[in-house]
Amino acid sequence: MALLVFFVAFVLAAAVPAIGQEGFLSIDCGRDATSSGYTDAVGIFYFPDGPYVDSGENQQVLAKYVSRTLSRTSYTLRSFPTGGRNCYSLPTNSGAKYLVRLGFFYGNYDGKNSSSTLQFDLYLGVNYWDTMYAYLDNVYEAVFVAWASWAPVCFINTGAGTPFVSTVELRLLGTELYGNDIVTASQSMRMHMRRDMGPTNVYVTQYPHDPYDRFWWQINDPSWANLSTTSTIQTESKFKVPSTVLQKAIMPTGNNTVLSIMTWQDTTEREYAVFRHFADFQNREPRQFDVYFDVNLAKEAFRPSYLTASYVYTSSWFKATDGNYNITLAATNVSMLQPMLNALEIYSLITHHSTTTFFKDFDAIMAIKFEYGVKKNWMGDPCFPKEYAWDGVKCRNTSGNNARIVSLDLSNSNLRGVISDNFTSLTALENL
Repeated sequence: MALLVFFVAFVLAAAVPAIGQEGFLSIDCGRDATSSGYTDAVGIFYFPDGPYVDSGENQQVLAKYVSRTLSRTSYTLRSFPTGGRNCYSLPTNSGAKYLVRLGFFYGNYDGKNSSSTLQFDLYLGVNYWDTMYAYLDNVYEAVFVAWASWAPVCFINTGAGTPFVSTVELRLLGTELYGNDIVTASQSMRMHMRRDMGPTNVYVTQYPHDPYDRFWWQINDPSWANLSTTSTIQTESKFKVPSTVLQKAIMPTGNNTVLSIMTWQDTTEREYAVFRHFADFQNREPRQFDVYFDVNLAKEAFRPSYLTASYVYTSSWFKATDGNYNITLAATNVSMLQPMLNALEIYSLITHHSTTTFFKDFDAIMAIKFEYGVKKNWMGDPCFPKEYAWDGVKCRNTSGNNARIVSLDLSNSNLRGVISDNFTSLTALENL
């Protein structure tokens, strides 16, 4: 496994520029592999995607879409006109928690003006993540615990257009962030919404204000009154919402004692978790309110802390029987002030029901792939789904949701050099 360790170390070292973004990997997809990387407007260093993907074609958006207001990362993209599954392989540390973000900007690169109908499925390893619709939000995020030294991010062609991607970003999160009761080795979460409540002069707050480069999008509603402070907010360890985000808040207008924050509808089988973030700007009068997710009381008689971050969430995932969701804060009878909210995150559950390749076998076969430069369909999980299993790789299910590699055929692969020691790490191998 020495080569694998070296390769991972090399890639991670390349992904940590001198400006101190330890744990960041930022990929500008479709950029010429011979070109150098660059630093974007907020100070994040981006690399070409060549080392992380084996398939696809480099593309550029039409010239009319290139402007000063368009991020440099959106100028190019990688399209996948062939193959049912195409994947990036992102270097990770097994057991560590990550945020992965995909950015999409169609820019009519193919001249077909098909953004209104273009869609394809996204997978985090073998688990369904989301469906990308080119005419909706162009950023998709998930939080997961790495199960091996590589995290495959895959694009599945559903027949509704050619998959593509503009940016792939990986951010190492602290072990405490979002808690081990929500994000575990057996379940990940997909970002539905993350909002910076209250007045702000920027559309999105990100790095360096948020050291994990989470995107906090601004939201305004005329039915809300705005609050703000210039005092520093003391953050906490479980969510680490930036002080600049918590310095703003909303409350009901007039004398209203109920703050209706968000409603949405989803009749699918998705389950949701809501994280509400608070910090009070005064400590003269009591502010107390009940926190609801639909009709369910998430927290009774909650009092936000003065200039200190606090939060309310439930550790269980929730699905509304009628598909209608709402988030509400209601002042109690003893409260002298209206309810307030500083920031909001909504996630849906990504379940891990699918069988995967045993992580040590996965690491070993990836090491063999890089050592010999194998360029077959060796992308994503080696064994699953079965219709996308790697050429020459045969697997057998074992206990739990794991499979072992039991046969490996590398004939006609133009191999050169000595036999790799990494084969010895495939301990269930019966045929080579």
